Amino acid sequence: GRARGRALRRGAELRAGMCLLLGASGVGKTLLVKRLENILPSPDGTGDLGEPPPTRPTVGTNLTDIMAQRKITIRELGGCMGPIWSSYYGNCHSLLFMMDASNPTQLSVSCVQLLGLLSAEQLAEASVLILFNKTDLPCYMTMEEIKSLIRLPDIVACAKQNIAMAEISAWKGTGLAGVLRWLQDTHRTSS
Repeated sequence: GRARGRALRRGAELRAGMCLLLGASGVGKTLLVKRLENILPSPDGTGDLGEPPPTRPTVGTNLTDIMAQRKITIRELGGCMGPIWSSYYGNCHSLLFMMDASNPTQLSVSCVQLLGLLSAEQLAEASVLILFNKTDLPCYMTMEEIKSLIRLPDIVACAKQNIAMAEISAWKGTGLAGVLRWLQDTHRTSS
């Protein structure tokens, strides 16, 4: 009895601090995690992030702990792992889903991935933040253009999850303080 109770509590704690980071290959997931780690030392989250660190395509999964009032574990899954993403939904409290705002040809793939995530029963209670990355590139599409193109308001209206959206540049660091605030707020209310 007691051991089972401890195991259930440990499972709830694990879920409370777990954030999945998903998106197609090359959208900037690894750079986002590295930037979020570096933004933390400055109390206001606006520290100079300096030059972007080098990244390589993620093969498999990366786990990164971020201390943001409480420990939040970000599990980044490589875009090429899309077919088995669902294996990782079980312990997820929040979900960061990244799209490349500078790559219109990839948007349909991202839209299909997003629809799959939002319809997954295991993610029904997860909070979702959709990130439109690479807004530092001159050819990027605005959030409004993307919302219109993939009919995002309709998708959000049919979803069970709480969904927020943000334009960011992981390269320059633009919008990352807001991502960190969203993570803190989302994981503060978890038990």
